[in-house]
Amino acid sequence: MTTYSRRGLGIVGLLLVLVGSIVFPAGPSAADVQEDESITWTVAPADAEGPDGRIRIEHELDPGERVKEHIAVRNLSEQEVTFQLSAADGYFTRSGRFDMLASGEESVGAGTWISLPQEVTIAAGEMAVVPVTIEVPERAEPGDHAAGVAASVMSVQSSEDGGAGVGVESRIGIRVETRVRGTLDPAAGLEVSGARYEQSWNPFVPGRATVSFEVTNEGNTTLDAAGVLRIGGQEIAFPAADERRQELLPGESRGFEVVAPATWPSVRVTGTVDLEPTSSAMDGTVLTVPPLSVPVGMWAWPWSQALLLVGVLLILAALFGNRIRSKRRFQTLLEEARQAGRLEAAQTSTSTTSEDT
Repeated sequence: MTTYSRRGLGIVGLLLVLVGSIVFPAGPSAADVQEDESITWTVAPADAEGPDGRIRIEHELDPGERVKEHIAVRNLSEQEVTFQLSAADGYFTRSGRFDMLASGEESVGAGTWISLPQEVTIAAGEMAVVPVTIEVPERAEPGDHAAGVAASVMSVQSSEDGGAGVGVESRIGIRVETRVRGTLDPAAGLEVSGARYEQSWNPFVPGRATVSFEVTNEGNTTLDAAGVLRIGGQEIAFPAADERRQELLPGESRGFEVVAPATWPSVRVTGTVDLEPTSSAMDGTVLTVPPLSVPVGMWAWPWSQALLLVGVLLILAALFGNRIRSKRRFQTLLEEARQAGRLEAAQTSTSTTSEDT
């Protein structure tokens, strides 16, 4: 399925997904194509005439309201193809990509609100505009509800032993987001699940502090999960500037692991995980989401620095001990020299007295 950034994309992003494998006798039906045939296609939001430049289908509707939509399926292949059409509940994967339930999984949410034909046959190089109806149930809860619509084909991969082939369903689709009008209550939950410190055995190189935590969307609108880990004098943003935005649908949770790479051991390293989630209305208006802050701490014993200190103390002790021993030896030699001098003086005095007698 497709992952789109929430605002500002200029083109439709389409992602091919291998949904699953089933075993069935080889022998293509109208929706089957052999593995050596190149089948390519695109799917895009459309009006009755064709693609209209949108990157997804978005609507803000009342409970019980119905809206007519369209998708454009273009067959880029050199042969006629019958595409299977489907709608299913949407969700974000653990990596933050948007996806829709596989064909064998039952939808219970917004995927059941969408009606469209089961299949469409398109000639080589041609495009078909397919009508889509979105009907919100009377008792739908206010807030954001995500689904996806897709066009798929089943490719047949022959087995090496010449037996039954393996069918792999390939889908290309788009995101359908419906916001049901009512009271919007964006909210988030934050829980630290782990913290550890990795010691560097080079005493002149800092260690690494790693903090694991989970963010939960406890409200009824889609959230962008972002924030800062503040620890050891560092501020590490999550997600990083070069990483994918982390969107969460209502009720979803996502685990994060953030590393502070230059953390010096100070016996006890403390900090905070500061979550600053954001949400927005369909027109781009920012919705207020209360920020969260959770303390975090870990033991960081300065073993390498302690070993260095012990080594320095041993060297100093050895040098000091040598100095003391040298001083004592010098004093001993000096005292021996003095005694020798006194003995020689005494012998000289005795000899002189004997000569006078």
